[in-house]
Amino acid sequence: MVFRLSLQTFLLGNKSLSLFVPGETEVKQAYESGKLDSPFWTQVWPSAQALALFLLDHPELIQNKKVLELGAGLGLPSLVAAQTATSVLCTDYIKEAVDVAQKSADYHSLENFSTAVLDWQRLPTDLDVDVVLLSDVNYEPDAFSVLVKMIRHFLQKKVTIVLATPQRLMAKPFVESLLSFRVRQEERTVLSDTNEHSVTLLVLAKA
Repeated sequence: MVFRLSLQTFLLGNKSLSLFVPGETEVKQAYESGKLDSPFWTQVWPSAQALALFLLDHPELIQNKKVLELGAGLGLPSLVAAQTATSVLCTDYIKEAVDVAQKSADYHSLENFSTAVLDWQRLPTDLDVDVVLLSDVNYEPDAFSVLVKMIRHFLQKKVTIVLATPQRLMAKPFVESLLSFRVRQEERTVLSDTNEHSVTLLVLAKA
């Protein structure tokens, strides 16, 4: 489904970045009428903002690296990463999401930015990346085991994982299962819709 888009600007520390977002009213109407199965990709979540800020504060994590974002939605972290990385592949399993992310990249004339429709549960075997970005992907407990398996697969290939997760009680076992790979951890508070949201940032790597 094609939505009318508008530019929304996000303040990221002392910087700002604009990207295209679908209109909230139009999205609500489409969802309520059954024309839109999942509305979650149509907004930028606090974890994505926290991850974008984290990348701006730690550009060495992605500088001159090939970066992949999975479950990217509108792609805020990917757009930030493209300012520093060699290349960025921004992906989601919903085509409309990556189409909007590509429009934002085109708006910023990012030539090292590309998109693809990818489901992290069914990834191709030939992905050549140095860093994987994940924000707020651990929201469904039934998928935690598959998600951990995917993360461990990348870690075995010496790929660095940068994960942003809301501090949900149900996600605690998921996070704890990855702490043996932790090389950096930060807690951030993001202000979104006048509410404060606590987000944990983890950098994971295999020694």
